[in-house]
Amino acid sequence: MKLAGAQANGYFRKPETDKTGLLIYGSDAMRVAIKRQEVIAALIDPAGEEEMRLTRIPANELRKDSAMLLDAIKAIGFFPGPRVAFVEDANSYVDATIIDALEQWQPGDAQIVVTAGALKPTSKTRKAFEGHRNAYAVGIYDNPPTREEIETALRAAGITAPSGDVMNVLTDLAQAIDPGDFRQTLEKVSLYKLNDTTPLNADDIAACAPTSTEADIDDILLVVGDARADQIGPVLRKLQAQGVNAVALCIGAMRHFRSLHRVASDKTGRPQVWGPNKDRIMAQANRWGPARLETALTVLTDTDLTLRSAGQNAPAMALIERAFIRIAMLGSR
Repeated sequence: MKLAGAQANGYFRKPETDKTGLLIYGSDAMRVAIKRQEVIAALIDPAGEEEMRLTRIPANELRKDSAMLLDAIKAIGFFPGPRVAFVEDANSYVDATIIDALEQWQPGDAQIVVTAGALKPTSKTRKAFEGHRNAYAVGIYDNPPTREEIETALRAAGITAPSGDVMNVLTDLAQAIDPGDFRQTLEKVSLYKLNDTTPLNADDIAACAPTSTEADIDDILLVVGDARADQIGPVLRKLQAQGVNAVALCIGAMRHFRSLHRVASDKTGRPQVWGPNKDRIMAQANRWGPARLETALTVLTDTDLTLRSAGQNAPAMALIERAFIRIAMLGSR
């Protein structure tokens, strides 16, 4: 069965111990690892690994010894409680082994947790989990974290959810840095605020946040926001040579222009903006205004849908370049 969105996040926090297994797959290894750590910790509790109720099986070792997984799920542990057989970095070479384990699983066996990279719908392991009546499959995509995910990360770090403005700063930060870096930042904030009863504020976050956040992608976003259409092509060529893909650029642009729209729509006179480019973001938001920013977000949303469309054959970087130039020209009017 498939899980997605809030349903998947709820399952990661409180998984069912009587299920056959769970597949977590996605192109971002850090995001997949974070979800895997969360669900395994919830299944076997913090003492589970010490009590040897977790068996880790790298896929390359499973390929050499296909009996490892079945032995792990059938083994009887020394300590009572749920057990997990975790297959890491699964690939097509271990499809048959994983499928066989799913078929031979019985109540009382260890739950099978599998992680993998980006899997196509035709992947045998993915199809097996999605079609299994007692197992789940969850795809983790490179979308910015939701407010619910940020609040969950705050609770895990022992931080009380802050007020609206400060939460917006955290949201911007979560969208600008890698999930692992964001989690480390929250852990720093937790230590920074130890024995400090005052509410969390933007200065606390700035004191603990990384000094730089995806500077290369920020370069192109600031160029587009400044309406410098003539500089878009050269900067994109450089990013493409460095391995940055079109979907990541589109997601980053949507995050940037949503931040601009929030600042432009602010009625308090004190919009909360985080980061080293604060002054430029404020200037861009004032110059664009809410109406044109909404048009820019519409262009980016349409481009994102096109990039993710199964029937899309046009070069992805050409599509994002056209969208960026169109938005820059809109901003220059």
